[in-house]
Amino acid sequence: MSLLHGQSPQTYGGLAHIQRIRRDQQDPSRRTQNRTGQEPSNGVSIDTLPDNMTQVVEDSKRYYSWCSFGPGDKQIEELWVDLDSVHQGPVRVHGILSNTHRQASRVALTFDFPFYGHQVRQITIATGGFIFTGEITHRMLTATQYIAPLMANFDPSFSKNSTVRYLDNGDIFVVQWDKVRLKDRESEGAFTFQAVLRRNGTIVFGYKDVPLPVEKINSTEHPVKVGLSDAFMALLSSPQSPDARRRTIYEYHRVEIDTTKIVNSSAFEFSPLPTCLQHTTCEHCLQSNLTSGCGWCNTLQRCSDGIDRYRQEWLDYSCSEEAKGTCEDYAQGGLGSSISPFSSSPPPATLSPAAQPASPVTEGEDEAPEHTAIIAGVVAALVLLVFLTLLAVYYINTHPTIAPPFYLMQRRTNNYWPSMKFRNQGCHSSYAEVELGGYEKEGFIEAEQC
Repeated sequence: MSLLHGQSPQTYGGLAHIQRIRRDQQDPSRRTQNRTGQEPSNGVSIDTLPDNMTQVVEDSKRYYSWCSFGPGDKQIEELWVDLDSVHQGPVRVHGILSNTHRQASRVALTFDFPFYGHQVRQITIATGGFIFTGEITHRMLTATQYIAPLMANFDPSFSKNSTVRYLDNGDIFVVQWDKVRLKDRESEGAFTFQAVLRRNGTIVFGYKDVPLPVEKINSTEHPVKVGLSDAFMALLSSPQSPDARRRTIYEYHRVEIDTTKIVNSSAFEFSPLPTCLQHTTCEHCLQSNLTSGCGWCNTLQRCSDGIDRYRQEWLDYSCSEEAKGTCEDYAQGGLGSSISPFSSSPPPATLSPAAQPASPVTEGEDEAPEHTAIIAGVVAALVLLVFLTLLAVYYINTHPTIAPPFYLMQRRTNNYWPSMKFRNQGCHSSYAEVELGGYEKEGFIEAEQC
């Protein structure tokens, strides 16, 4: 299986540095190797992998359990969602994806979909037979964070009969690649398959027409994958330059299924297993029999094993050390009572009896006037600040052409909202997110419907 090489951001969209880590580091027998036979050490840079290979991350079966169904199983009819049935809900044909090659488009869900314990509300549908579930889009969409019923080099633009359709009725979200053909192998036949995302986190891969065995699909121009994958992003120091930090994606888990079972009228059903992230209290986090390896970070009020999409926060707030404590420690003011990173100043120190002032102060005798003066001063300062702000806004709006207000108006969008760079490509207008300095972000281009 190859990663997506030579692909421009205008198609699938660029974090060039991707690494992978093993999920089960406790069991040495589960250590994975790349296909060159060399065992990775704490992650392998994509730059060091052979051009046509990708390191395999073993599935620990910690996040999903699954089963397969063949043509003779009665569950097949129940698992397949018939988009042609009128009672299923509004089915949409994505105009851009149905008429282009190697394109992806964001779609918002009407419900929170739990994926590896994370609540996903927005996904990205790709013409290549998969769904990208990451929050930050990058060139390597096919490498990590995907739901792939059949990732391959499909070209829906070959025929008018080839479409990418989707349905969202509030309980399920279905994407169906309908009568799509492989690029430059159109004579092999048309594929029809779908991915179903259920509100409870269950995922179903359904296959109606598979004219060619998956093992015979060429992965030279596009990776061929079937399964699930998730990853987290972290800012790490570069060995060459310790002061410089680079964004690195770590794939921490992957589910790969037996592709020989993918035939006409077959299906796979994935059921989510409990994760640390679902626990909302320290007691449930550390005492639940449903999960293992969980730690409680009292600062973030989060239960985790440290390997999930919140990895960066887990490191930034020293949760690895804090998670070594017990719930009793937090209740008694131990580890959990440490100063929060959000605190602007440490709590005032309590003076010992020897350090107390010599002259006693009668409670409530002189403190009230002093407090009243402080409160009055704060209120006066706030009123003055609001007045000056309103005056400045009025001045800017009534004098838009002078230099300082014009500069602020130019910078305002970049400071507070993501700026979108417009690209006119005929009927297919598209947008790319831009950095604060005006530079285009490493990301894919999302096409807008005509």
